[in-house]
Amino acid sequence: MPEAVIVATARSPIGRAVKGSLKDMRPDDLAVQMVQAVLAKVPELDPREIDDLMLGVGQPAGEAGNNLGRAVSVLAGMDHLPGTTVNRYCSSSLQTTRMALHAIRAGEGDAFLSVGVETVSRYFKGNADGLPDTQNPLFDDAQARTEKLAAGGEAWQDPRDGGALPDLYIAMGQTAENVAQVNGVTRADQDAFGVRSQNRAEQAIADGFWAKDITPVTLPDGTVVSADDGPRAGVTLEAVSALKPVFRPDGTVTAGNCCPLNDGAAAVMIMSDTKAKQLGLTPLARIVSTGVSGLSPEIMGLGPVDASRQALARAGLSIDDIDLVEINEAFAAQVLASARELGIAEDRLNVNGGAIAIGHPFGMTGARITSTLINSLQHHDKQFGLETMCVGGGQGMAMVLERLS
Repeated sequence: MPEAVIVATARSPIGRAVKGSLKDMRPDDLAVQMVQAVLAKVPELDPREIDDLMLGVGQPAGEAGNNLGRAVSVLAGMDHLPGTTVNRYCSSSLQTTRMALHAIRAGEGDAFLSVGVETVSRYFKGNADGLPDTQNPLFDDAQARTEKLAAGGEAWQDPRDGGALPDLYIAMGQTAENVAQVNGVTRADQDAFGVRSQNRAEQAIADGFWAKDITPVTLPDGTVVSADDGPRAGVTLEAVSALKPVFRPDGTVTAGNCCPLNDGAAAVMIMSDTKAKQLGLTPLARIVSTGVSGLSPEIMGLGPVDASRQALARAGLSIDDIDLVEINEAFAAQVLASARELGIAEDRLNVNGGAIAIGHPFGMTGARITSTLINSLQHHDKQFGLETMCVGGGQGMAMVLERLS
């Protein structure tokens, strides 16, 4: 059975939504630049030998509609290259990487582009609203329960215990509050982790780590953007502790311990090991295994737990065999709860900071973390890495990587 290896990655800077550096970039134009950048890193590969371009996007509507993956392949000058668009919310581009892994192992291709993009700034541009416009009324009662929780003063109870539907459309911040409550993650815990993310990102910038991870983007006016908007220097626990809760009056989630809304794109070039050898390439990493899990949407932040256990079991590894872990920092509450359940030591977790500092453009994040994890394994001279995240709607995804160069 052929192995799937990663031979190149490229990820854009991450802009703050609406007011940030990438607000004027369409999602297709932004993704094209990352596709071109990743192909430029593999000049040995004839683009006509790529089997498919698979693009993940969290909200495939508005400017991100009309099969964005196919639009990107055509805009990149590759009419011959088929393209598809995949939506698994926050893990959409990790899903496309998983699809490439499966195709290679099945012997149905040797070279795939896994791409991810999200431009939250553009959700309301053009004729079509970029947000969903319909919800199944069967979830109305569940949403009413969430509204009561949001008002404060009530403890979360699993609706499945009474045979009721969970709230499929629940706001992500409400799920973080539920996870914090159920798993005993305090406001102090979350604030400390938010500060840690910012401080570690600041140090990683000083060390040159994030500059290595980022591929600059050229804006429509010719301006070049080469740094993330989000990281802030000198963030203190005192300042973060003073912020007010966002989702519940008696809540624990604040702007200082969760990710912002963002824009960004990333691309990963995945090949069979036989194709890479044929081209004389030294792969960056091997995709060892993946996992995907489902759970109540109302506590979706715990999705990384079962997904990671699946991926580790398929790899024949334990969490103690993993040198570095990247859990997407949608909310400090869910990172801390998942890390504790999995037994992840703090010195191996998000060592360069994470999405609380640099941002989380939904469809981009899976591919972005892949790039970051590989760079981190190289930077710290480590072998095995775990990438994992919670996913809207009550899911989790994970992937184990082995560094090869």
